[in-house]
Amino acid sequence: MRMRPTLSWTPTEDLPPGTTDLQPVADALRTGGVLVLSGAGISTESGIPDYRGEGGSLSRHTPMTYQDFTDSAQARCRYWARSHLGWRTFGRARPNAGHRAVAAFERHGLLSGVITQNVDGLHQAAGSDGVTELHGSLERVVCLSCGALSPRRELARRLEEANPGFAPVAAGINPDGDADLTDDQVGDFRVVPCTLCGGILKPDVVFFGEAVPPRRVEHCRRLVREASSLLVLGSSLTVMSGLRFVRQAAQADKPVLIVNRDPTRGDRHAVTRVALPLGTALTTVAGRLDIPVDDRPGIPVDGPTTA
Repeated sequence: MRMRPTLSWTPTEDLPPGTTDLQPVADALRTGGVLVLSGAGISTESGIPDYRGEGGSLSRHTPMTYQDFTDSAQARCRYWARSHLGWRTFGRARPNAGHRAVAAFERHGLLSGVITQNVDGLHQAAGSDGVTELHGSLERVVCLSCGALSPRRELARRLEEANPGFAPVAAGINPDGDADLTDDQVGDFRVVPCTLCGGILKPDVVFFGEAVPPRRVEHCRRLVREASSLLVLGSSLTVMSGLRFVRQAAQADKPVLIVNRDPTRGDRHAVTRVALPLGTALTTVAGRLDIPVDDRPGIPVDGPTTA
């Protein structure tokens, strides 16, 4: 099933203003059973831009859609050239204070799970175990013909061999690991096929316009049903893939709390929206709960070994 991608959202109603009061968040965590839903905003302090915040990548970059990727060999060439370059930088990202705080809350038994819309693996790198990757992970590659999964590191090595000397300077890196390159910079970049069947390779992530696998959606719905409350971290909730879980929680009279500096599409369902940077907000909450947050940088995402 292919859906028309929603890339932007404009409030059509008066929404409650954001606050700096973190007490409701601390109270919810103290109660326990909190389900975290995170978005690109939690990774900005790790050097990965978000889509829609101030300076977000959508102001200069239109993400690849599933239909464009599957229909056009030229689009796949452009995508893999940009993604291959972006992966070199993306793979060096480290968890920030927000990721480490979420991992600390989990270690202390305050969370029922973590659903992330991100594909960067930074929650796991910070030490979180119960992470559901709603939109998949850039660390894996899938063949669209035979369904075989393989490590991104392996594909990176093959692309290096097929494109020796490919090292253009990107204008920026996007939340999906895609680097900003011109068509001239992409040039005649060579794409490699599946080693098993010769099919088309795609990162194991949900592109814009592609549906989240139904079993994964149902797993997340079950997590919402079992949670005491839902804590949204760094997501505008523009796309339905995340917003549906906010609506589900609100319909079940479960408190929804949002930490995001800008208004979100889920604000009218929330008991509060805290308009503070996530690293600061979550470490402050951890301090109120007397929970130490590991200040080590964490392990890197499993990126390529080449520079």
